[in-house]
Amino acid sequence: MITLLTGENSFEIARALDEIVRNFDGAPEKIDGSELELDRFSDLIMGGTLFTTERLVIIRDLSENKKIWEVLPEWLDRVSDDVHLALVEPKPDKRAKTYKALQKTATVKSFEPWSERDMFMAEKWAQEEARRLGFDLDKKCARLLVERVGVNQWLLYHALEKLAVLDTVTPEIIESVIDANPSEKVFNLLDAALRGDTEKVHSMVQILERSEDPYKTFGLLAGQVFQLAVLAAANKRPAEVATDIGVHPYALGKLVPHAERIGKVGVKKIAKIFADTDVSMKSVSVDPWLQIEKALMKTASI
Repeated sequence: MITLLTGENSFEIARALDEIVRNFDGAPEKIDGSELELDRFSDLIMGGTLFTTERLVIIRDLSENKKIWEVLPEWLDRVSDDVHLALVEPKPDKRAKTYKALQKTATVKSFEPWSERDMFMAEKWAQEEARRLGFDLDKKCARLLVERVGVNQWLLYHALEKLAVLDTVTPEIIESVIDANPSEKVFNLLDAALRGDTEKVHSMVQILERSEDPYKTFGLLAGQVFQLAVLAAANKRPAEVATDIGVHPYALGKLVPHAERIGKVGVKKIAKIFADTDVSMKSVSVDPWLQIEKALMKTASI
């Protein structure tokens, strides 16, 4: 039996491997495929040994080993019925003959990472995982958790583990024990600027510059401004705009009041502020955090 696990969602791949191991009565053999020799590979796909009749062989990144990967189609029929060969390949070349041969021979399971489009799915998943961990997470708390953590399943799961040891889970508790991810922090920063709260902008910039990269922070801010600009310019409902630009409707919805209040002219001015700042940050040797704060202060005055 051959199983191919692909995709860049390492959490789901780990889960799938755990299930395969649980269903196997014995100790799996875990191999780094990038350093595997052909004669060793031949031994691995043979049947049982003196010590065991069935084997589970897990090989990661065999595609990095061109010597074996290119001839693998010739070996697939030789995998013993007593061997479960599990191949883990996050980014295989799907155009290559080896992948096409595996599609015909193996059970192929693909696990792609979630994006902002998948926030509803992440919220439902968080509720299900909470139940598995022994506590209840209502819809409001699930939404807040995903907002603060994002849709990365590893981060969500570790956050759920933190909540699982508490006597009760409320929105206030989530905000006190679960750190907000950079995107959420950046939204709060831009939100403060759009509301004209210059004191909060200044204090938040001081906090962020202790731990965050200024260029990444500015990139996230620019992305939020882009969403704001599309909202203000589009003659569509926010849900349609969200679909067009590939973001979650709820996340975009938080910008709707600002887009309506500021209007197209005001948003155009904000977009220019950030466009000018982008050029400045790439060409002027001035503290990038100072330039970010300056852009936000200008935004606050509109």
